[in-house]
Amino acid sequence: MANLFTRIKNVVMADLNEALEQKENKNPIALLNQYLRQSEQETEKVRKLVERQYRLKAEFTKEYHEAVKLAEKRQQQAEIAAKAGESELSQFALKEHQQYAERVEHLQASLAQINEQLVNLENRYEEMKHKLKDMQLRRMELMGRENVTRANQRINQVLESDTYSNTSYSRFKEIENYLERLEHQVNSSYYRSTIDAKVAELEKNLKLDESKSI
Repeated sequence: MANLFTRIKNVVMADLNEALEQKENKNPIALLNQYLRQSEQETEKVRKLVERQYRLKAEFTKEYHEAVKLAEKRQQQAEIAAKAGESELSQFALKEHQQYAERVEHLQASLAQINEQLVNLENRYEEMKHKLKDMQLRRMELMGRENVTRANQRINQVLESDTYSNTSYSRFKEIENYLERLEHQVNSSYYRSTIDAKVAELEKNLKLDESKSI
């Protein structure tokens, strides 16, 4: 039992902040995930031990009640045998009664010790589960901080990086220049295609005006 709680102390009850602040070239989230996996494994092992302790308590309780029942039975049999004049049988029943009575006393002491150990184990197990839950919540907090940090990093690349901004501006300027050239070409093509008709129309209108003025 002492070795078990030593492992619990070393693996689960260690200071998480100190673990995360180790000067190692590791991702804090990956380090925390590894730590949590180990803690979850240890918690599961302790859960099984607690269940085993409950089974042992049930077995001891069963043996205790059986010993009490047999002790009472042998005492009654010894009294009946004594009344019937069967001294040898009475002595045998009394001897059996004494053995069962001693067993009852021993099992009673064992049960008291088991109950005390079980209460202590349950308390430590609950403390262990709370610690594990705190670490899981801490992981969620760190993951949230990591997401925000990565998002801000990408935002800064767009908003604050001169290289990125200059490149983007240069591309927009190229598109703008291309559109201006294209508009100029369209307009020039339109004027070329319509200039003959417009000049002819103007010439016709001028001749009409001249004829009216004569």
